[in-house]
Amino acid sequence: MARWICFFSGIYLKKIYQIKPEEIPTPCVIVSNHASYLDIILSYFIIKNYFVFMAKFELNKAPLFSIFFKDMQISVNRESRSNSHKAFIRAGEELDMGHSVYIFPEGTISSNGVLKNFKNGPFKLAVEKQVPILPITFINNWKLLQNGGFFKSYGRPGISRAVIHAPIQTKGMTEENIVNLRTQVFTLINDTLKAHE
Repeated sequence: MARWICFFSGIYLKKIYQIKPEEIPTPCVIVSNHASYLDIILSYFIIKNYFVFMAKFELNKAPLFSIFFKDMQISVNRESRSNSHKAFIRAGEELDMGHSVYIFPEGTISSNGVLKNFKNGPFKLAVEKQVPILPITFINNWKLLQNGGFFKSYGRPGISRAVIHAPIQTKGMTEENIVNLRTQVFTLINDTLKAHE
């Protein structure tokens, strides 16, 4: 389905791998910047093995996503602490089954490609399960489809560029390392965005 959406939208993806594609670990926690709904669609061109998204509950109301991706995501209602906790447990169970989990650490779509602060959740999950973090930087998706989603905002055909970084191992890390890990990944993605301005 992702291929059809991109084909009819005139969107093409240029992947810049800093590792060999076959070296992408499974399971892992995948994290990327989030400036467009294209980030979700194009992720399926990068990660070949099965994975699930941890996405905000509102995505269930979005056209296309609610139909085609409802069984491939963990919905999170950020206003409910109990729901967020259940989603975190479910994500851990997916990792235990050998499935990677994809989380946008900003928690929402940013504007104009500017990176928002990262939340601890994805890094806490990776440390607890001792699985690698796989950072991905989407360089220009916000220029191809602006915040607001399909049919609701400005969009145009073009070439999307994504940098797939080397995985960051978490084996041996503890809760004390979570903030430093979060900062490391934020800096990596932010510096990559600035280098491609």
